[in-house]
Formats: sequence, C-alpha cells, structure tokens
Amino acid sequence: MRLITTLLLSGLCCAAYAAQPPDLQPLSPPPALEADDAPGEPQVTITTQNVETVQEYRIGGRLYMLKITPKIGKPYFLVDDRGDGKFSRQESLDSGVRPPRWVIHNF
Repeated sequence: MRLITTLLLSGLCCAAYAAQPPDLQPLSPPPALEADDAPGEPQVTITTQNVETVQEYRIGGRLYMLKITPKIGKPYFLVDDRGDGKFSRQESLDSGVRPPRWVIHNF
C-alpha cells in the first residue's frame, strides 16, 4: 500500500513539474510613486492664524476634512461625509460604536 501511495505521489509531482512553462520571464518592477501621488496618504496643509490653527486634509486634491484648533477650547472637525462639498461639524472622529468582540480560539 505504501509503495502504491509513493508511486502515485511521485507521479503527481513529476506531472506538476512538467506542467511549468520553460520560458518564464521576471516581472518588471512597478512604477515608483511620488509622495504627492500616494493613494493612501492624505496631504495635510497647516495654516496658523492668531485665533486658531486649521489643518486641511486632502486626498487626490479633494478636500475632505478640516481640523480646527482654537487657541482656547477643544479642537473640532469639519467633515465632508457625502463628497458634495458641504461640511458638518463633529466634536471628534470617534463614532461611539463599540461592536462586541469575543475570543473564539487561542493558538
């Protein structure tokens, strides 16, 4: 029984090795991204005035969030939720939703 299993497995390995194409070429490296073109990184512009500090967050040149830090008081955010250019005020970016989490298995 072991002989038949060994022969069968070695035959499958030989078939898999023979199925590979002989003329594989290496892939060309991906084009380099510039710092401004990085899709996941927002561009932040900080403007300081005598009354407040304004941080503008942009991705792809589109303004999506403002963080305003007054000299006296807590900072707040203006967020464009729908992408229509209308900003709504939020005291923090925490939505307050806390989904339950359970440990299913430990390794």
